[in-house]
Amino acid sequence: MDVGELLSFKPEQTPKRPSDFDRQDDDDDDDGGGGGGSPGPKARPQQRAQKVRRTEQDTHVRSKPVLPAKEPQISEQERLDILKFVETEEPDGEVLDESGLKKMLLLFEKRVLKNQEMRIKFPDNAEKFMESEIELNDAIQELHAVATVPDLYPLLVELNGVASLLELLSHQNADISVAVVDLLQELTDVDILHESLDGAETLIEALRNQQAAGLLVQNLERLQESVKEEADGVHNTLAIFENLIEIRPEIAKEVAEQGLLQWMLKRLRAKLPFDANKLYCSEILSILVQDSNENRVMLGTIDGIDVLLQQLAAYKRHDPNSAEEQEFMENLFNTLCSALMARENRDKFLKGEGLQLMNLMLREKKLSRNGSLKVLDHAMSGPDGRDNCNKFVDILGLRTIFPLFMKTPKRNKNRLLGTDEHEEHIVSIIASMLHNCKGSQRQRLLAKFTENDFEKIERLMELHRKYLDKVEAMDREIDQQMRTEDDEEQDDDAIYVKRLSGGLFTLQLVDYIILEVSCTDVVKQRVLKILNLHHGSMKTIRHVMREYAGNLGDASDSDWREQEQAHILQLIDRF
Repeated sequence: MDVGELLSFKPEQTPKRPSDFDRQDDDDDDDGGGGGGSPGPKARPQQRAQKVRRTEQDTHVRSKPVLPAKEPQISEQERLDILKFVETEEPDGEVLDESGLKKMLLLFEKRVLKNQEMRIKFPDNAEKFMESEIELNDAIQELHAVATVPDLYPLLVELNGVASLLELLSHQNADISVAVVDLLQELTDVDILHESLDGAETLIEALRNQQAAGLLVQNLERLQESVKEEADGVHNTLAIFENLIEIRPEIAKEVAEQGLLQWMLKRLRAKLPFDANKLYCSEILSILVQDSNENRVMLGTIDGIDVLLQQLAAYKRHDPNSAEEQEFMENLFNTLCSALMARENRDKFLKGEGLQLMNLMLREKKLSRNGSLKVLDHAMSGPDGRDNCNKFVDILGLRTIFPLFMKTPKRNKNRLLGTDEHEEHIVSIIASMLHNCKGSQRQRLLAKFTENDFEKIERLMELHRKYLDKVEAMDREIDQQMRTEDDEEQDDDAIYVKRLSGGLFTLQLVDYIILEVSCTDVVKQRVLKILNLHHGSMKTIRHVMREYAGNLGDASDSDWREQEQAHILQLIDRF
């Protein structure tokens, strides 16, 4: 009896004993044969039938011994021992070893050669080489066993198994190349690679040396996604790239240079119905430009900014039709935000009328409004956003952004942007415009803060109080944590980052706007009046901004940093 039968064992059901009522019926039947009141002729056959059934039942009962109705009892320790045995039981199949891998690869190489010979000998007669092709496919399927033992990857590479597999990516039969892609996807699975660091390192280096990314992209070019098997091949190819980049992020630059970036833009432009491959394509595109400035610049040089804007334009007046399509739209927005971190792409975004599209999205109040806010924030921030800031004022963007500043939209299940995040982006956009706009555009921006009886100043001070409370609460939390963990050294940078995420970043932006708009005495008097009304202090604003100037940003551009610090300190002194 194996373990499964032991755990599911149940005793046989005990047959039902005849009751006293049944015995009484038997006695009545015996008595009824000769006494008075005998049944009529119609009742006799029915009684005889009942008698026969009871006789058979009694015979059946007598033929089987009566067992006690008692379930077998297993102690808790015995149950735990059984479960432990099940978990540690060795599998029935043999585990692949070096000898088995060598035999498997030898058979695989023989099948490859035989298929090549048959194709050369009978190039126009598929029936002649079809059998060898089936055998080759079977040999590829058998190699899936190697993925269960990643410690054998170095031997697989040493015996030229990886090189032979990559050669088959250009096989005339797309089914063979799809089978190879499926195998490579399993071999590069992240969970499997983590089981053997040496095996993972050897396999990835072999794939890089063999220019696997370029070969995979060439194979992508010929796959027809209208065929389900080939569409699966496209999906698995993208999974290979994702696996490799997750293990070695620097590979992102290599795969982009070997044609993947170009192919993905072509795939996005293709007029095909939305499917899983299009979604996956947007995910990989977002990963490629997330941390690589070289890939961001390359995306701009091959018209990637225009492609992204064209794809996003579909969601200007219409929401995505499904959760998957919504994820696709968000991936495109994230890709565009990453691309705009490269200085070269800001001008392409401006010339491609990206500002006009984002402005329309803000007005339409669709799901795309969340993404458009983030894109505008990235496009207008820093010294490289000067042209975009001035253009945004010219296209009447102030009429769009200030209503959102005055009233944060309520969050629901469809509006995924939280209140704090929404306010952060809005405040950041206004701060960027105050910093970058000059001349008439700056005058139009400052005039917004004085209209309607300084309502925007009231809102600005309301945000100042809200985020000051958040920061003070965060500081108390950090102090409490430091008191309980005084044995450990606290990293000042980590603490500052925690304070920034706890509301300090938005507070700094709000206070920066307060300093910028207080250039006129009328506005400054209104700010002081509101501060006194709520028991606030100018010292608090000055302290926040001095801390902001002291931790100001981009170390790679020291000239800009020094200039910006001087500007902020000048604003503080004037305030």
